[in-house]
Amino acid sequence: MSVLVVGTVAFDSVESPFGKAEHILGGAGTYIGLSASYHTRPIHLVSVVGEDFPQEHFDRMTSHDIDISGIEIVKGGKTFFWAGKYRDDLNTRDTLDTQLNVLADFSPVVPEHMRDAEYLMLGNLLPSVQMRVLEQLHARPKLVVMDTMNFWIDGFLDDLKEGLRLTDVLTINDEEARMLSGEYALPAAAKKILEMGPRYLVIKKGEHGALLFGEDQVFYAPALPLDEVVDPTGAGDSFAGGFLGHIARSGDISFENMKRALIYGSAMASFCVEKFGTERLVGLTEADVNQRLARFTELTRFDL
Repeated sequence: MSVLVVGTVAFDSVESPFGKAEHILGGAGTYIGLSASYHTRPIHLVSVVGEDFPQEHFDRMTSHDIDISGIEIVKGGKTFFWAGKYRDDLNTRDTLDTQLNVLADFSPVVPEHMRDAEYLMLGNLLPSVQMRVLEQLHARPKLVVMDTMNFWIDGFLDDLKEGLRLTDVLTINDEEARMLSGEYALPAAAKKILEMGPRYLVIKKGEHGALLFGEDQVFYAPALPLDEVVDPTGAGDSFAGGFLGHIARSGDISFENMKRALIYGSAMASFCVEKFGTERLVGLTEADVNQRLARFTELTRFDL
C-alpha cells in the first residue's frame, strides 16, 4: 500500500530528568515514517533539510525502506532545529530554541512517482502548505490524515478549516481540541470538530491514552504503563505512524479497524518514549512489536 508522509525532518536537543541528548535526529516526518515502517513499506517521505544533514541520518531512514527522494536538500542551508527541556512530570516542556532555517521557505514538491499515494499523512505544518500537497496528487487518496497544533489554530484558523473539509482523520491533543472547538468536554468538542469536515477525530492524551471519535461512535485506548519514560518528544508522531501504518497494511478504513489502529499507534508511541529521539524506533523486531501489542490486549481484557 502506497503511503506518503509530508512533515519535518529536524535536529533536536532534548533535556529531561533522565538526561540530555544534543543535536539528535528528530522531526515529525522522521518519527511518523520510522513508526509506520514496522507495519507497511515503502514509506515515501517529502520534507526539506539543509546541507548540514549527515548521511548517517539518511541511512537510518533508508534502512527502514523509507523513500527519501522527496527530501529536498537546500545547498548552503541549515536544517530545522528545536531544543526543549521537560519538567519533572514529563507532561510540561519549555521550548529553549527554535530555528526554522530551511523550513521557513519550505514549499513541498511531491515527486511524480509519489503522486498516486493511497494513504497520506500530513504532518504538523502550515495549513496552506498541507493543502498544496493535496493539490499535487493525481487523485484523492483513500485516506487523508492531518495533524495540526495550537499555533495554527490560533493564527491560521480559516486556512485550517479549509483543510479540515478535505481531511478524513484529524489527530490533535486534548488542549488543541478544546481550543479548536471552544468546548471543554471532549465529546462536545469532538462533535463540533467533526462538523468541520473530518470523518474521524483522534484526540491524544499523552500518558492517559487516546480517544477515537466518529459519527455517534467513540473508542478509548489506554497508554501502556511503563517503568521508565525518558523522552516524550516524538510520541504523538510515532502514534500517528503506527495508526496509519496499520490502516495502510489492512486496507480497511472502517471505524472498527481504526479502533485497532489506535492500539497499534499507542504501541509505537510506547516504544518511542523509552529512549531519546528516534533511537528506540530503530532496530525493533516483529516479535518486539507483537509482544507490545499483546501487552495492550492484556491491559484492556476483562469479563463481566
